[in-house]
Amino acid sequence: MQKKVLVTNKAPGAIGPYSQGILSGSFAFFSGQLGLDPATGQLAEGVRAQAEQIMKNIKALCEAAGGSVEGIVKTTIFLKNMADFAAVNEIYGAYFPGDKPARSTVAVAGLPKDGLVEIEAILSL
Repeated sequence: MQKKVLVTNKAPGAIGPYSQGILSGSFAFFSGQLGLDPATGQLAEGVRAQAEQIMKNIKALCEAAGGSVEGIVKTTIFLKNMADFAAVNEIYGAYFPGDKPARSTVAVAGLPKDGLVEIEAILSL
């Protein structure tokens, strides 16, 4: 199966040796997104602002892949503090008014750039 690297300037560039996303067959696999503004590279302040920016970044990646957030089939959310679960859920849920993707949520000891939340996604095209 062929794979193609996905690149868009409407989402933050990779901050390490990885791709923003990979297109393979009828799926797009997006690397974990932090709440980074793609224009400035700065992390949004607070968990709600980071979650909102992450979802904007994921939406931009979906569009760059030729799809939309409605096609997301699986996400994984990484939280620095599980006490932020409800706040992230509220922001996240607003992006999926219809059928919700399958999802896992885990608490982690830390995230790159000292982020409070990171979300990765798989899109079906």
